Amino acid sequence: MFKIKTLLWIAVPALLAAACSEDKKSSSQAGKRTIFFDKSGMDTTVNPAENFFRYANGTWLKKTEIPASETGWGSFYVLEDDNQKNLRKILEEASSSENEAGSITQKVGAFYASGMDTIAIDKRGYEPVKPLLTRLEGLKSPGDLVDFAVSDYKDGNGFLFEFYVGPDDKISTKNAVNFQQTGLGLPNRDYYFNNDEASEKIRKAYVKYIGKLFSLTGTDSVTSVKKAQEILRLETKIARSHSTPVELRDPVKNYNKFAVSDFQKKIPDYDMKEILRKLELNTDTILVGQPAYYTALVALLKTEPLQSWKDKLKFEAISSSAAYLSKPFREARFDFYGKTLNGQKQQKDRWKQMVSKTDESLGELLGQLYVEKHFPPDAKERMLKLVDNLQKVYQSRIEKLDWMSAATKKRALEKLNTFVKKIGYPDKWKSYNDVEVLKDKYYENLQAVARHDFKKMTSKLGKPVDKAEWYMTPPTVNAYYNPPFNEIVFPAGILQFPFFDNNADDAINYGAIGAVIGHEMTHGFDDQGRQYDKDGNLKDWWTKTDTEKFNEKAKVVGDQYSKYTVLDNLKVNGQLTMGENIADIGGLAIAYEAFKLTNQGKSSEKIDGFSPDQRFFLSFAQVWRIKNRDERMRMRISVDPHSPEEFRVNGPLSNMPEFYKAFNVKAGDKMYRDESQRVKIW
Repeated sequence: MFKIKTLLWIAVPALLAAACSEDKKSSSQAGKRTIFFDKSGMDTTVNPAENFFRYANGTWLKKTEIPASETGWGSFYVLEDDNQKNLRKILEEASSSENEAGSITQKVGAFYASGMDTIAIDKRGYEPVKPLLTRLEGLKSPGDLVDFAVSDYKDGNGFLFEFYVGPDDKISTKNAVNFQQTGLGLPNRDYYFNNDEASEKIRKAYVKYIGKLFSLTGTDSVTSVKKAQEILRLETKIARSHSTPVELRDPVKNYNKFAVSDFQKKIPDYDMKEILRKLELNTDTILVGQPAYYTALVALLKTEPLQSWKDKLKFEAISSSAAYLSKPFREARFDFYGKTLNGQKQQKDRWKQMVSKTDESLGELLGQLYVEKHFPPDAKERMLKLVDNLQKVYQSRIEKLDWMSAATKKRALEKLNTFVKKIGYPDKWKSYNDVEVLKDKYYENLQAVARHDFKKMTSKLGKPVDKAEWYMTPPTVNAYYNPPFNEIVFPAGILQFPFFDNNADDAINYGAIGAVIGHEMTHGFDDQGRQYDKDGNLKDWWTKTDTEKFNEKAKVVGDQYSKYTVLDNLKVNGQLTMGENIADIGGLAIAYEAFKLTNQGKSSEKIDGFSPDQRFFLSFAQVWRIKNRDERMRMRISVDPHSPEEFRVNGPLSNMPEFYKAFNVKAGDKMYRDESQRVKIW
């Protein structure tokens, strides 16, 4: 799927974010009103002008222990945990009831039940993938490998190729096929080449994991190790063709349109038209995000031993299915991807795994049941008002910009005022009528969903883009901006305490969900999003002078965040995190101004000793409090376009004079940045 700009980074095994079990609603006796701020989690021995993140969250950070089944802990985790409990009730009721065949409750209930039946799953061992492994062993040539990869793509097996059907970045109303780089089992290319101790440890563990999977399928230990070492060697060669995480952020560089006949010249040994036909892609034009991967793939298929390729695809077949096979396979996969890469101590409870998998697989069926119980219409109305308020503030701020020309301002305002706003859940739900779900066939249920997803994806080709489609499910604790749709999307899952509550005062809601709204809006104008016009087309609508001025201002952001370090002096990548940092800074500034306009004429009384402005900033800081395991943080620095939470708080605040005034920040304080160094974009 094409890239969307999220509030958070989502990856196995958990969401990232921030808050705590102490985040309880309490009553203020003096004002006789409900408040939504955890004062006990603060560390008032820390000067807020030195480190506001620690001031707002320090006691919580000291006292909170990360659960063994998690890679971190905080508000997003807590809210996700609450949502999972609510979904569990829905699914357990559905799975234990007699439901009409083919109904929503039957499908989600049967899917959940099939995955909960670990006794049946364990009895099958790795039997579900045996046919794949047998077919792989019988392949006789590189051409056979390509045919195998093509024929199995529709079952969810993404060997050699990776593609999606979605909006053409330069013709946003038209769907196109977009091929992407693939072929690596480690998070990105850097893991194959970094020579630090942690990276070398990960590569050794990766080889051990590969060997373990071969051993579990009957290969002797010596041969298993040899195969694993050979696969790492082959993947290292593949990795050389991959773009870096920073390079992948450049939408222009990653937009490469080819006539199929022209791309054929880059892969002369294979019939691209026939490949597309077998993939059910009827097109004479394709987009290729990273052509270097495909030219390297063709060369490596010719020069590397056939057996090495067969073993690599066998490993991919087993590894991609390991979480759905018997216990030894599940444990082997967890030991590497959970423990080694993320520092997770133990697997999540099975019911949590299956709640997540049901949401991932049948999300808009489960989502219908979820919003009926947990997202009332009045919450959607209040949220829309918040969005509209921030949009008005954003318009005013663009109109007042002193660095942008009138011509570019006009187009920026047109883009802002054509934002599509999606809140809570889709107006039109996806159908899964072609998916048959059985209570005793977990692996087959997954294949049925994969075939459905493939069919739905390929059927888009030749049709107009459906801009009503959602790319997150309703229970998701996240939000996103989607450049080709020029839309901001807020699923029902995040529109709950501590981000949003109808009973909370404006300072709390604007500091929390207001900053989230502003963040997603600003993604439309960050270093990537600004390159798309009001219709979602990748198009240069800026004057040359305005582009130069924007880039100068963005450089200040990159320089600021590149100085931040974690762990053993591991530096934040200011270029990788550029877009999210711009969105954090702009989003908070917009949320604050919207809060001040909304709060005009209202009481300025202190609550729990804090003024409305102070509560706004404290609400923002406590939403982002989180503890990460070291392994998780190390991986995030390499792959995550979001900065660590401490800098998502201190970074934006250090650029805000209003924060300085609220907490008496002065020159010489660590939170203070000289005016010439402050970020001033949006």
